[in-house]
Amino acid sequence: MYAENGRGAMAHLLLLAVFLPLCTQSQPVMSFPPLQLRRSIPYHLTCNVLDYGAIGDGLHLETTAIQAAIDGCASIGDGRLIFPAGQYLTGTVFLKSGVTLVVEKGAVILGSRLQKDYPAESKQWYVILAEGAERVGITGGGVIDGQALKFVERFEERKNVMVSWNITGDCLGDECRPRLVGFIGCRDVHVWDVKFSEPAYWCLHIVRCCDTSIHDISIHGDFNIPNNDGIDIEDSNNTLITRCHIDTGDDAICPKTYYGPLYNLTASDCWIRTKSSAVKLGSASWLEFRNLTFDNLTIVDSHRGLGLQIRDGGKVSDVTFSNIKISTRYYDPSWWGRAEPIYVTTCPRDSKSKAGLISNLQFINITAISENGIFLSGSTDSLLSNIRFTNVNLTYRRWTKYRDGLVDYRPGCRGLVNRSMAGIIMEHISDLDMVNINMRWHGNGLKGWDKPMDFTPSTINSIHFAGFQSEMCH
Repeated sequence: MYAENGRGAMAHLLLLAVFLPLCTQSQPVMSFPPLQLRRSIPYHLTCNVLDYGAIGDGLHLETTAIQAAIDGCASIGDGRLIFPAGQYLTGTVFLKSGVTLVVEKGAVILGSRLQKDYPAESKQWYVILAEGAERVGITGGGVIDGQALKFVERFEERKNVMVSWNITGDCLGDECRPRLVGFIGCRDVHVWDVKFSEPAYWCLHIVRCCDTSIHDISIHGDFNIPNNDGIDIEDSNNTLITRCHIDTGDDAICPKTYYGPLYNLTASDCWIRTKSSAVKLGSASWLEFRNLTFDNLTIVDSHRGLGLQIRDGGKVSDVTFSNIKISTRYYDPSWWGRAEPIYVTTCPRDSKSKAGLISNLQFINITAISENGIFLSGSTDSLLSNIRFTNVNLTYRRWTKYRDGLVDYRPGCRGLVNRSMAGIIMEHISDLDMVNINMRWHGNGLKGWDKPMDFTPSTINSIHFAGFQSEMCH
């Protein structure tokens, strides 16, 4: 996407007024109504995709039949469009207001691997796309499959090299592949009880939406495919993510701000494994993030646990992480992350960017087993402020053979930097509270660790500790 690749601030500023979230048109951005889970959308009729000419053999392209079924269902009124058992090969289809796709168990919607089956504009490269729609959803217990392995140009041990559809020059690098499912400028979105498999690029993309519920879904992306993010929430308000299983190579739950703020997001009761960051705010971070809650997550074998990666001048505040179990390990350094259980950073992406502001973060009841320590880093002109850790149990040990002793500032900033490891590295922080912190150090594989805490006093203002313990264990 735009800000991730740093194509310049001028276009961003010109577009900002155009792309403000729809939610702001009807409610103040600072209003946070309680999020409520809805498992269904009211409907008046049921349609069947087979009645519109679909075959479901997985061989014939069925874009036209599926689109006709969506349009027909939408023209009659709020309805459910049934996909019975079978395989439905398609290019981009456009979901319309009032339509819920019911992909039944045994049914698979297959994304085409051919560029000619998708729209001319890369911004519409999705297998399923809703634009400006209301009361839309996907459910049914079936599968939506992006056929990612058919987009691999060359299989490599570190990271696969992917096909690029960059013909017109309007996309760069990994943007030049289709996403799986997108909701853009929508209201009242519900995605539940459905499986997403092998996205070629981002999997589930929520853009400038209001009132979105994502529940009981599973995402499986190939562990060696770059940028196959799980759930990307962009410039959206009032988002609820619950009971999801996300197993993918790139970031799992990833809020971003490009052209509008992001308010009122809750993610809870999810299981996550990723070769990148399980939760990542950013790196696209032009505008504000506020009132985000992450609770009761289980993060396993991931390259990074909880991350804030603010690079474009945006402001982050009032974020709570609670009741989270984390296991982080090293992977190849071509993937961002260095096994940090918690990673909070703000610094300019490049010479045209400025550091953002991060304040009022809480980490409560966190348990982690990790190959590296916590990394907290503001910048000289933008200190992290009002950060609180309460009841945090950290166990440090090594079990992979990847190189340690590197601090990861990417993207931008200082890149990868050699530095001795520590239980917590802190720089450019004001008002840090740590209450009931317990560090345990396994004797095997601790070469390279320097100290429990590493900070330069001149960069730190006001640290408070109560109940800090560090001990060796075997």
